[in-house]
Amino acid sequence: MLDARLVVDRGTFRLDIAVRIAAGEVVALLGPNGAGKTTALRALAGLQPLTAGQLTLGGTDLDRPDRRLWTPPEDRPIGVVFQDYLLFPHLTALDNVAFGPRRHGLDRRTARARADEWLTRVGLAGYGRRKPRQLSGGQAQRVALARALALDPILLLLDEPLAALDARTRLDTRAELHHHLTAHPGATLLVTHDPLDALVLADRLVIVEEGRVVQEGDAATVTAQPRTDYVARLVGLNLYRGRADGHTVHLAGGFTLTCDDRLAGDVFVVFPPAAVALHPRRPDGSPRNSWPATVTGIQRHGDNLRVQLTGPIAAAADVTPAAAAHLRLTPGQELWAAVKATETHAYPA
Repeated sequence: MLDARLVVDRGTFRLDIAVRIAAGEVVALLGPNGAGKTTALRALAGLQPLTAGQLTLGGTDLDRPDRRLWTPPEDRPIGVVFQDYLLFPHLTALDNVAFGPRRHGLDRRTARARADEWLTRVGLAGYGRRKPRQLSGGQAQRVALARALALDPILLLLDEPLAALDARTRLDTRAELHHHLTAHPGATLLVTHDPLDALVLADRLVIVEEGRVVQEGDAATVTAQPRTDYVARLVGLNLYRGRADGHTVHLAGGFTLTCDDRLAGDVFVVFPPAAVALHPRRPDGSPRNSWPATVTGIQRHGDNLRVQLTGPIAAAADVTPAAAAHLRLTPGQELWAAVKATETHAYPA
């Protein structure tokens, strides 16, 4: 349904990514700040012309710089939910939702009837006469979604749709949003930096760094086999690249890891922070993977503490508060870290 190669030059930054989304599919575009996510969304919406490449939606070319073809935003069959929702403050919720259908030629009565139907579908029956200032954050988000879907868009764009909500509202709204995206027959692109939003809402993940796609696939593949440090941090894994010879992986700097998997050539090795055991001295029995480490930071992580370590390799370890108290962990402390080979996973680079 969407077939695009988005090339946009902005000063010294260049975005160059391919995006393909099938009908009924939800794709999440993730990446660190400055990766090009918002630039990609603006290019799809028609707010940022392409420098090169093409944008084809439903078999129709919307942007082809080589043919001097560019379709204005208002003429694209695209609905957008912006991060701050951008509801018209002087219009009621009903008229906000009816604005798009009116702009596309429906008479006032028909447009308002469609808007009323969509407000009911997003759980806001009876809220049509309220102005945006009279709505909660979650209600404003649903009005923005209804406004985008009332256009029957071929492509729905969501720009950090849950970022402005508090934690409780976000939980409830995420579940409602999942329901509406599942029912949407068109293509959907979700731009987010939140891995939970992506994992819950999307069928496929596309990871962008420095204007390029560095990894894509379903959630199970991406979370199990990250290919960059950013993705590893996103899914909560320690990641290393090295060269495998059987069960031994040689890392840069001469450090070796013994792994459960048997491979040859360039590989990635991952293990979760929970697999890292900390000891005040070199552990008895010498586990296959152990090394001297220095604590560089300690942060709360759920019910545990996440300990950042430096040494022959940098790593993160998760320990219970009781274990941290027993070890008397403080920044700058020297200790030993260990990981069993059975807790590691290696795969081709």
